[in-house]
Amino acid sequence: MQDTSLPTIRLMPRAEARAIRHGFPWVYANELVLDRRTKALAPGTLAVLEDAERRPMGLVAVNPLSKIAARMLDRAPDATIDEAWFEARLTRALAHRARLYEAPFYRLVHAEADGLPGVVIDRFGGAAVIQPNAAWADRRLPELVAALQRVTGVTTVLKSATGRTRALEGLDAEGGVLAGERPGGPVAVPMNGARYMADLAGGQKTGLFYDQRPNHAFAAGLARGGRVLDVFAHVGGFGLAALAAGAESALAVDGSAAALGLARAGAEESGLAARFETREGDAFEVMAALGEEGETFDLVVCDPPAFAPAKPALEAGLRAYERVARLAAGLVAEGGYLVLCSCSHAADLARFRNASARGIGKAGRRGPLVHTGFAGPDHPLLPQLAESGYLKALVFRL
Repeated sequence: MQDTSLPTIRLMPRAEARAIRHGFPWVYANELVLDRRTKALAPGTLAVLEDAERRPMGLVAVNPLSKIAARMLDRAPDATIDEAWFEARLTRALAHRARLYEAPFYRLVHAEADGLPGVVIDRFGGAAVIQPNAAWADRRLPELVAALQRVTGVTTVLKSATGRTRALEGLDAEGGVLAGERPGGPVAVPMNGARYMADLAGGQKTGLFYDQRPNHAFAAGLARGGRVLDVFAHVGGFGLAALAAGAESALAVDGSAAALGLARAGAEESGLAARFETREGDAFEVMAALGEEGETFDLVVCDPPAFAPAKPALEAGLRAYERVARLAAGLVAEGGYLVLCSCSHAADLARFRNASARGIGKAGRRGPLVHTGFAGPDHPLLPQLAESGYLKALVFRL
């Protein structure tokens, strides 16, 4: 039975009601009847979504300030969004991760694919970091945190408020401690035979990128006995995994001194410091300099930030990916491997692959694509939402 205390919002006749019924989780502003009443709803307000014929379709969170004007929370229009509702979603998410990983280090909630639109939660043992990237979740953090602690047993919960998504929702950039105490230092995360140091309070995003875990492992298998160059290394993701798998040496390149400091700490923690070096600087400039020095490596990995986070940046982003591929290809030894990654939503797999191939060709190199990787299974993809499958990793043998 529909909750008559909630406001209702209605789709325009031309809107894709069928797509929403079949699982698409968003309603764009140009698909809604945005009358004065709907525009006046506060960001994060719960409402019942109706189709153009006024038939209820589900319970949504509304944000008139965002291009994504409504996000589907529950197909039942009379659902109650409370701690019990959050507990049910989190219990289901936890059951999946518990089957995948022996240790509690993973992405626990991957937004829409886990039934919590706009919410990202990464778990680090007894701590968790929440990114509430939608207004409705920001308003309901107390219930979410209470449910999270009850379901998982974590004692420390931090809020990460960085990233462009919150700005698009009209939200602030203030993070902080939601439960427990701020960690006294970086947290050691065991992954692929190495131990990574994650700065939960001051690092990028939630402090570590779990999504690359299977790609780290695949690349590490190609690195045994070889020299590795890890560009845009952050806290040493590919380089440390390669060393743990038996690489001869690894050079990590990044523009952030803080990230490289964490990478070195991870190498020490993993017992790999003797074979691990870092080089701080602009990735493009460092790769050009290594080329001039005549350096080559058996495995070269480039995992840059999102060069094309949205459609307006697509063409410039593709040119940047092409340039990365051109500079990196020249550093790969004959018969060696080149791993090129993209976390850009706007650059789909075909466009990214074509840009990478152009760059390799412009470097005068050739070679087959031997593997295509994606985010790990703790980052499930909602089939109806292409944006949830953002990560691509291409492995070439040159």
